[in-house]
Amino acid sequence: MSQAFSTPIETVEGALAGQWRKPFNMLLEQSYDNHTSLHDDETAKKLGFRAGPIEGPTHFSQFGPLGVARWGNRFLEEGCLSAHYRNMVMEGEEVRAFLEAAPGADHGRIWAVKRDGTEVLKGTASVGSKAPPSALDQRLTELPPLEHPVILRDLKLGYKAPRTHVRMDLNQHMGALYPFSLSDKLKKITETSPWYSDGKGSPWGRAIIPFEMISVLLQHVARQDGIKLRGPAIGLFADQEIRLIEGPLFVGEDYEIEREVVALSGSRRTESYWTRTRVYKPSTGALAATMLLNSATLKESYAPYQTEFAQLYPGAR
Repeated sequence: MSQAFSTPIETVEGALAGQWRKPFNMLLEQSYDNHTSLHDDETAKKLGFRAGPIEGPTHFSQFGPLGVARWGNRFLEEGCLSAHYRNMVMEGEEVRAFLEAAPGADHGRIWAVKRDGTEVLKGTASVGSKAPPSALDQRLTELPPLEHPVILRDLKLGYKAPRTHVRMDLNQHMGALYPFSLSDKLKKITETSPWYSDGKGSPWGRAIIPFEMISVLLQHVARQDGIKLRGPAIGLFADQEIRLIEGPLFVGEDYEIEREVVALSGSRRTESYWTRTRVYKPSTGALAATMLLNSATLKESYAPYQTEFAQLYPGAR
């Protein structure tokens, strides 16, 4: 049996550290609701960013070798990465991932930084169901309320989308939201593994889906959910957690997903809706994984925002 990763790992001030990596932006051609996304350079510049950023979950791949180094293959079966995205990364910039966990602990702290020390993300990693609350479990208890929704005014807390079938084959194009295949991603992924493409060498006898591509598996059908947003408007991932419960998730396997709106929050620049996606095995009905995602929509990207705000909330600021 082959090893999951060959990534060299160092210990830096008590934390496991991976290598410096330059992730690729594979969403330059992403589109939704008939318009480009924040990951398009021209669109990003119009909103005041230097260029189209790397999608947040791309960085999750750099924690795979660290999680396995700390907890073995258990991390690929019941591991959890829970992160608040702090600063955007542009293609060409280098990123390094860190994991710090006490000996014998089933949880620890994670973070990633750029060469100049800028924090890319921070959060927690854990294994198993008995780990303490994750970074986003805690964050959900501290959210500022969405007091004056405009873009999200039609969205109700507790909304559940109908169950949807999803699957990821090696050469399956994942659609307009993710204009590439798993095979395309594996040519550019920051941490390679033989287990991602050839299951013969894995402990499960099947190829497994990388952590970052679990996000793609669950989100590529997101526009079919019936979640009501005013638009066109541009959004980004602000917080994300992927938790394996009865994993790994496998390439070429059929799953069913169910998405629920579990929180609404806001900031000076954004209106956010938090969804929890549950992944089920159709053959047994077992819960295989979950994803918690904060989708933040930029107020300034919605052209009639100020006009509608004044109409909806006269006298408010």
